[in-house]
Amino acid sequence: MVWIAAPVIVVLFTLIAFSLHGSFNETGAAFQTPDQVAMILLGLLVAAGSLMLARPSIEADEAGVRVRNLFGTVELPWAVVRGVRFNRGAPWVTLDLHDDDVVSVLAIQAADKEHAVRAVRALRDLHARAQVRTE
Repeated sequence: MVWIAAPVIVVLFTLIAFSLHGSFNETGAAFQTPDQVAMILLGLLVAAGSLMLARPSIEADEAGVRVRNLFGTVELPWAVVRGVRFNRGAPWVTLDLHDDDVVSVLAIQAADKEHAVRAVRALRDLHARAQVRTE
């Protein structure tokens, strides 16, 4: 969705920029070329910010899990993960760690409904198999 929204945002801000010209009100404020350029740059920044919403992902295998959220990436071996939680009413999945820390997994959200349930089951299965191997 954000891959569609980002270009639309840039086009919208560009159209607004070109529609702003001349005096604005009785105070004499006027939009000039630098203002229009600034409006287009602002549109590019807003579009880039919206693309950050497409960044979250999760990769898991027998060795561990790699969680990429909006501003960082965490790689964890299954040995440090105590459990995979997806509580009723929670917006996304969390990984409970043995040191009582919690890692949010923004890539699996409640809004994804059945897709999220399948992803959580797969994560729990990988986690369970890793626990059996280490015991």
